[in-house]
Amino acid sequence: MAEPRPGSGADLHLDLPPRGTPGIRDALTRALRDAVRGGRLAPGTRLPSSRTLAADLALARNTVADAYGELVAEGWLTARQGSGTRVARRAEPVAPSPAVRPAHAPGTRDRSSRRPRHDLLPGSPDVSAFPRTAWLAAARRAFATAPAGAFGYGDPAGRPELRRALAGYLARARGVRTAPERIVICAGFVQGLMLLSRALRAAGAEAVAVDSYGLDHHWELIRGAGLRTVPLPKDEHGTRVAELEHRPEARAVLLTPAHHFPTGMPLSPERRSAVVDWARRTGGLVLEDDYDGEFRYDRRPVGALQGLDPERVVHLGTASKSLSPGLRLGWMVLPERLVGAVLALKNPAEHMTAAPDQLILAEFLRGGGYDRHVRAMRLRYRRRRDRLVAAVAGRAPHIRVSGIAAGLHAVLELPPGTEPETLRAAAREGVALEGLGRFHHDPGTGGPDGLVVGYGTPPEHAFPAALEALCRILPPPPTGGTR
Repeated sequence: MAEPRPGSGADLHLDLPPRGTPGIRDALTRALRDAVRGGRLAPGTRLPSSRTLAADLALARNTVADAYGELVAEGWLTARQGSGTRVARRAEPVAPSPAVRPAHAPGTRDRSSRRPRHDLLPGSPDVSAFPRTAWLAAARRAFATAPAGAFGYGDPAGRPELRRALAGYLARARGVRTAPERIVICAGFVQGLMLLSRALRAAGAEAVAVDSYGLDHHWELIRGAGLRTVPLPKDEHGTRVAELEHRPEARAVLLTPAHHFPTGMPLSPERRSAVVDWARRTGGLVLEDDYDGEFRYDRRPVGALQGLDPERVVHLGTASKSLSPGLRLGWMVLPERLVGAVLALKNPAEHMTAAPDQLILAEFLRGGGYDRHVRAMRLRYRRRRDRLVAAVAGRAPHIRVSGIAAGLHAVLELPPGTEPETLRAAAREGVALEGLGRFHHDPGTGGPDGLVVGYGTPPEHAFPAALEALCRILPPPPTGGTR
């Protein structure tokens, strides 16, 4: 029998009785009919030629041809010279039973099911601005020169091309001091934090200090590794890291020193030095979340904390805010002593991050595409931030907008007691928003009222309407006038 031609139809899985079973033609006809009726073979799908499918199933070609002929006669398939055999366009599949929607990671939001008219949730860039053309060009260059081994099982630390490119970029753009051998690629910040939490627990740590405001699913990852989270208070200068002296059970501290989430303030220079001094003196470790370190507007860039002491600070970065959260690419810049320990804790399911995307990002960094994209998005986000500030000043001058020197979100400071009703008004208007209180380590224990507005989230064409809807739901000034 002749070899089937490559590409002569889609691979096709069919459940059939063993070869030689009586009635095999009828069984094949039923299996094909059920696959079309159930929607597994979509309208327009090109089926393998009768010769190819017969070879795949170890059947006589006439058996397959007869089954195809019967289904053509019934209207399930069509057969035209030069077009092959296809699933008929008019064939309507039976919708499968609705599946149970999986639960989200704790503390995350289901953007796919909420479908708000205006999405101002923080935590996402404008994904419609992903640089598709430049990314594809980088992919062609990367794949043209990639060694064959790049597409096999690789180093759990990540592709060397990406680690080299990151070492150069982070040194130049963020002031990070490292070598490629101390960089571990991970599937976003979340995987990096999970691995570090396991490493801390394995080393005997009992607790990690965290900001009193932050992301609860980060805290739950830490707790999932068997550690407690110890909240540190904040003031106008950032996290009060001096409180670490009174929390000896905390062997590490998780901070966002360049641009705190959600309040938006940087850690003051004095406190940056103080937390590194604490780590040196106590043998502690600082986990630096540099989640949107590229986006600075009204002040000089704040360098990475890691540059003060590479042996006491772990720098964690990600492409989620600069490019797309869908890439699931992040990195850890580790003290030398932690590299082996972290890699040893990667279980088989976490062993590798997809190599093709690593190769593309490495080329995107080397070729300057990443810098060009970040500069363009920095200008776009700054214009959005300016429009937000101007709109609130014009429509609700009693509300102060803070945390605006950097990042992709701002905090609108509301009059006391107005946050719950403002969020209800937002829901009525179809505006997806988060209140400041949601990010408190101990909800219900007080704190200022506010909204955390993700002005980077909407696509460009949708931002004006989202901004108008936001202004409509802002509360009036408290009795006594503006402040």
